[in-house]
Amino acid sequence: MTGPRRDPDLVRAYVRTGGRSRPTQQLDLVTVILADGVPLQGGSPDARRIFALCHQALSLAEIAAHLDLPPSVVKIVVSDLLDGGHLITRTPEHALPDVSLLEEVLNGLRALAV
Repeated sequence: MTGPRRDPDLVRAYVRTGGRSRPTQQLDLVTVILADGVPLQGGSPDARRIFALCHQALSLAEIAAHLDLPPSVVKIVVSDLLDGGHLITRTPEHALPDVSLLEEVLNGLRALAV
């Protein structure tokens, strides 16, 4: 009689990150990631998958969802790729509101407070 089979895709997070539990850079789930011009040579399977996926701008949460990986693992691997110059972060232009819009919101809030 044989024991229960283990799922070959089940790999613990600390194995995927080389035992590390924290990224070297401050990253949020909404941080937009994009591949830079530096080609990736070698690297872990997760790093290669993330790099291949990032030829279009994606948030860290989207990368985790596409690859079915925990966001904590993706943060650490992305941080390593950022440190190596393989990925860059971008702030989407639509994420930064226009100053006039902020002034209108502030004026509206002041009007409500009176």
